Amino acid sequence: MRRFLAFLGAGFLVGALALPATAAAPAVADEGGKGDKGFTITDSRITESSGLAASHLHPGIYWTHNDSNDGPYIYAVDSSTGKTVATVTFSGVGKPRDVEAISIGPDNQIYVGDIGDNLDGTWPYVWIYKLPEPKVLKDQTIRAKQYVVKYSDGARNAESLVVHPKTGRVYIIDKKEDGGHLFEGPATLSSSGTNYFRPIASVDLWATDAAFSPNGQQLAVRGYFGGIYYDWNGGKIKRKGRLDVPLQGQGESVSYSADGTKLMYGSEGTDSPVQAEDAPGGATSASKSPSEGGSSASGDDSGGSSGKNLKVGAVAVLIVCGAVIGLRRLTRRS
Repeated sequence: MRRFLAFLGAGFLVGALALPATAAAPAVADEGGKGDKGFTITDSRITESSGLAASHLHPGIYWTHNDSNDGPYIYAVDSSTGKTVATVTFSGVGKPRDVEAISIGPDNQIYVGDIGDNLDGTWPYVWIYKLPEPKVLKDQTIRAKQYVVKYSDGARNAESLVVHPKTGRVYIIDKKEDGGHLFEGPATLSSSGTNYFRPIASVDLWATDAAFSPNGQQLAVRGYFGGIYYDWNGGKIKRKGRLDVPLQGQGESVSYSADGTKLMYGSEGTDSPVQAEDAPGGATSASKSPSEGGSSASGDDSGGSSGKNLKVGAVAVLIVCGAVIGLRRLTRRS
């Protein structure tokens, strides 16, 4: 129901604002995959793209997956064409339940988060799968490791999983309308026992996905209608500003481009767009990022997003909030 309300609210928003159709137009990735400009996923099998991760081995390639009711598959999509160039089946695991996130950690290891729980507490445990990113892009089967995950304070729904690019530690952000928490996993995941994740920081967003910058110094978190970026600060995250999250039908994925200059935002649906926005300053630097960003993302919480989002942002929030709240009240009464 929450997904339905969010999706319906987005529909009201698009109709009210009459956004131009060119917002989702496909574009061609720069040579070598740097500074990707966006694309449209054209694979008819990918109708619920819920996670996105820039390849470490193949410039311009993004890994994605479907939500529930698919199977143990991930897809390599070429950002210059929007076409799938490889389908990987991961073996050695049970039947996936609700796959919501994908992230690539050190040593080119792909982590897939089977962490969704639409009833917010139905599953006593969830799973993470890990497999090596293939060196050759072709349809193939790769054996994966499966990790059992529980939360220290009880079961919950989550759609955001990130792996720190330097330490390899895994983090999950739960999905709460009033804001959730960043959960930290063990330093090393165990495939033979239960891995307990504990909350270490608050996240001020109804989070649908998150991503680390390639240098590990920024954490970007997106929701349906907005986003926030944080200085990682060794896990003691510090909120720095808002992100230019494009208006999408059901925005559920985000990834930094491989070079850290862009944030790539994806949405569920057939022929779904992946749209690019400039990443905040400091995502590509080797040293600690400065407080001032100098990009289209706001470096000041009071400043909001860039000019284009300021024109529609306030109206968008009011329309969507009104629609969602009204619908929630109606459904509760019924």
